[in-house]
Amino acid sequence: MIKIPYSLTATAFCVGLLSLSLPLQAQTATPTGAADAPSGKSTGGSAAGAAGQGGATAPGANRPAAAAAPASGTQRVDVTSGRPSDQQERRNATASKIVIGRQELEQFGDSNTLEILRRLPGITMPGAPGRGGPPRMRGLGAGYTQILMDGERVPPGFSLENVAPDQIERIEILRAPTAETGARAIGGTINIVMREGYRRRLNDVRVGLGYERGQWQPGVSWTRNDTIGERWIYNLTATAFKRDTDDRNVGQTTSTDLVTGRTLLAQEESARALNKREGMNINGRLQWRGQTGDSALIMPMYIRSTGTTDRTSTLTQSVGSTPAPYASSDSHGSGIFELARVGANLNLRFGDTRTEWRVNANRNRFDNQNLRREFGANTLTPLRVLDDDAAITDRGASLNFKASRLMANQHSLVGGFELENNRRDENRLTLQNGRPLLADFGENVSARSQRLAAYAQDEWSFSPQWSAYAGLRWEGIQTEGDSGLGSSRNRSSVWTPLAHTVWKFDPKGRDQIRVSLTRSYRSPTLQNLISRPSLNTRLPAPGPNSATQADRAGNPDLRPELATGVDVAIERYLSNGGILSVNVFHRELTDYIRNVTALESVPWSNVPRWVSRPQNVGGAYTQGIELEAKFRLNDFVAAAPRIDVRSNLSVFNSKVDAVPGPNARLDEQPRGTLNLGGDYRVPGLPLNIGTSVNLTPGYETRITETQYREVGLKKVWDAYATVNLNRNTLLRLTASNFIVRDYVTGSVVVTETTREAGRLVERTPVNLRAGLEFKL
Repeated sequence: MIKIPYSLTATAFCVGLLSLSLPLQAQTATPTGAADAPSGKSTGGSAAGAAGQGGATAPGANRPAAAAAPASGTQRVDVTSGRPSDQQERRNATASKIVIGRQELEQFGDSNTLEILRRLPGITMPGAPGRGGPPRMRGLGAGYTQILMDGERVPPGFSLENVAPDQIERIEILRAPTAETGARAIGGTINIVMREGYRRRLNDVRVGLGYERGQWQPGVSWTRNDTIGERWIYNLTATAFKRDTDDRNVGQTTSTDLVTGRTLLAQEESARALNKREGMNINGRLQWRGQTGDSALIMPMYIRSTGTTDRTSTLTQSVGSTPAPYASSDSHGSGIFELARVGANLNLRFGDTRTEWRVNANRNRFDNQNLRREFGANTLTPLRVLDDDAAITDRGASLNFKASRLMANQHSLVGGFELENNRRDENRLTLQNGRPLLADFGENVSARSQRLAAYAQDEWSFSPQWSAYAGLRWEGIQTEGDSGLGSSRNRSSVWTPLAHTVWKFDPKGRDQIRVSLTRSYRSPTLQNLISRPSLNTRLPAPGPNSATQADRAGNPDLRPELATGVDVAIERYLSNGGILSVNVFHRELTDYIRNVTALESVPWSNVPRWVSRPQNVGGAYTQGIELEAKFRLNDFVAAAPRIDVRSNLSVFNSKVDAVPGPNARLDEQPRGTLNLGGDYRVPGLPLNIGTSVNLTPGYETRITETQYREVGLKKVWDAYATVNLNRNTLLRLTASNFIVRDYVTGSVVVTETTREAGRLVERTPVNLRAGLEFKL
């Protein structure tokens, strides 16, 4: 049952009507980024471009786009064969999509892709400022946002932190799933499109140097784009970086007697970690284009990074019936991540039918060694030595086929199938004082997953004002795992019908409304399904632990989480690439997956221990409203400076049916997020300046009737300035995380007699960066 409150719906439509009533000026101005838009692959570009680069063709892709108006001012214009501008591509797509081009990607001189994503509409980043994890759409936790690279799901274990912004052509954000891009996207889809086909000859070099709390962070990148003869195009981007950080935090643990109110335990641990990380990324494309529209493409990628972490801590205990387990600790960790990936596309035309074959293979490995020592007061002899070594290797291969045909009756038909196979081999050895902790589980764990999918979609135009899309997708996944506990198997399949429609109030106007009805799902990961435990390092087996220091283990009996959703959006497109939009969404979830901590009798300990496992806990829903406004300030206030304003506000709400009381939200979903920024070109000077502020309010999430988590307020303020030193050289200065404040997270577990609480306080420093960009 739909649970969107009347107040939320009324607010959405009131704001939408208000945005449609605003006056428009200079409607014929060129949208921002039109001159810089590259041709080629997209999840929503032209059909020819998508076929040529091997990308997915999202709804709206086969409808012709309006021609861009001539550029104004003194900006350099490159004439291209013409992928639509970012604004045109967004407007013409039937499914809601946001396109972020090179101009926005370059503005802040970010050192990695995660820093870019946190400023985009509807995207939140977990963790302390500057230390975030995987991006999340609509505030939903891990697994709800589908991450694609060139239209393909990223390999297991892959992090966007390993992708330098210089390697990216554009980022596409799809708020609702489509049959072709995949339905494992309850929150939405982020598609990272790497540097692609030839627009103009490039030979660019960028060097940068960052500084943070006494640590230097150099980086360099090179991009080359050219042709070989008349038929061959190549692109090569290479980056190298070194990133050192100094992280500090304070952890607090308390236990309180519920009857008397007396404090039973009070501990505080102050920690410092010196992290050193360096790496290199290489990404290339080699493309052949035939005379009849046929093409072939090969896309190799190689990423390698190494790192070390040296951590020291001091533990003090002011209250406790037993002594603290240690007084101080130190640890040294080292790791290597390596990814090799290659993709090949073959696009053939048979009359009015286009076919595309895509083959991808990847291999990545992660080797990690960590040695932790704990000491008593005034002693150099360790009380405990914990040695944890892990070697994880992931291998994967996929085969995709797609056929598309543009019919004479304004129908665009697309159908295809996907085959994918992944395998993970994990070798892990955990020693405590020289003795294995998990001897009964064996050192080797292997898991395999096979996925098969088939889909069909039809898009058609009833009139210049009205277009619609209907799709159906079937997807089946089988997972098998082997460990010291034996073998396990999990099999699931899902049918996902999808429908989108767009109504333009005036075919020649700039106002339109979108409606989407979709079904999507979230499949358990291999890590969710593997039952081999991961022990808490602070209170390891075989002794007892606490609810706030729990072990982790998988659940081989998990079922996929299903979602039925509706999206309604009102949009007004402005001059200069601007937009005003209001989007309301609702998702009804079944078999919701959540980690639940419980006291269990376990084979790795002779006493019961607290263990966190993923479980299907029943139904839930999430809903929200997303507002976006991009405009040039002097288009609305004539006397105002020519500032390009970027702003978006998202408000979220959710409820888990099985959890009573307030704040029974979905895991890690904040109540909302706000981004506000502006860019200004100083008249008469080769100077551009800009700033951006991100605000995510604190929130509490009740996991069960007796367990909840807390996340504090998060503020991030960035600023940049660019100076054109000459035609071929640009200086870029960036400051990130201006607002230095404590970032607080915590958890509480209430038992029959006690209240146990854990709290972590982190403070990340300002990051300063300077860079030079050369066009050779």
